[in-house]
Amino acid sequence: MSEISLDEWEIALKAKIKELQACQIEKQVKSCLLCPNLHNCEIRDSYVHAVYSSMNKGAGGGFEF
Repeated sequence: MSEISLDEWEIALKAKIKELQACQIEKQVKSCLLCPNLHNCEIRDSYVHAVYSSMNKGAGGGFEF
């Protein structure tokens, strides 16, 4: 079996996923979309940015919704 090597962006993303899941458990929601703090949530914002960074591997560029 080959070993999968994670880069720094994937490691950061995994940490943000755990943080987001812990928050959802604490707030007893299955999705951030059900949370009343959706639009002012630093945890979710940092997760979204970690997802983008893992996709572009730190190459930068704009990221706006």
